[in-house]
This record gives sequence, C-alpha cells and structure tokens, in this order.
Amino acid sequence: QVQVVESGGGLVQPGESLRLSCVTSGIIPTIYNMAWHRQAPGKQREFVAAITPNGTTHYADSVKGRFTIFSNSAKNSVYLQMNNLNAKDTAVYYCNVITATSGQEGHWGQGTQVTVSS
Repeated sequence: QVQVVESGGGLVQPGESLRLSCVTSGIIPTIYNMAWHRQAPGKQREFVAAITPNGTTHYADSVKGRFTIFSNSAKNSVYLQMNNLNAKDTAVYYCNVITATSGQEGHWGQGTQVTVSS
C-alpha cells in the first residue's frame, strides 16, 4: 500500500514563498507521474503541476513562472516551490501519485493548507 503525505503549508503574505513536500512510503510500484493539485473554498480541485520520472514537467497557466515542481534523486518524493504567492493561490494542496498499479486515479494525500493573506 502506498502512503502519500504532504507538508509545508502555512499562512504567508502576498509576494512571499512556500515550499510544499510530498513523501511517499510503503510498497511503491513503479511511479509514472507525481503531481500537485489544489482546491480553493467553493471550487473544484484543479491541476497545478506534474513531473514524470524522466523530469518532464507540466504547469497550469496560472502558476507558470512562479511555481517549480521537482523530485528527489530517488524519484519517490516531490516538492513544489511556490514564489510570489497571491490570494488566488489560497487552497488546500494535494499530492497525487500515479503508479503502475494505482490506475489513473492514483494515490492522494490528505492535503496541506496554503493561505495567502495580508
């Protein structure tokens, strides 16, 4: 069973930065994709960024140039460096890991709250 745990959220002011972490543990089959999604109050969950084992990255237009996704050398943890945060980035951020056995739904973490407010 794969466990996914996010951390690093918090309260910051506009223009500040945060780094989120997502660590996987358990018996981990081949990882196909690791991604961050977020859900703001009253809105649907939306894609933020993803990275494949070969390092290919994808970003939502709303975060391009401000957020950077990267993984560790073992390719079993993923991070999201968020710079120049604004109020629209306020959301619960979720990590999703798609493996060889997870299906397209993948494994989700419990989420970490990011609040951007002055």
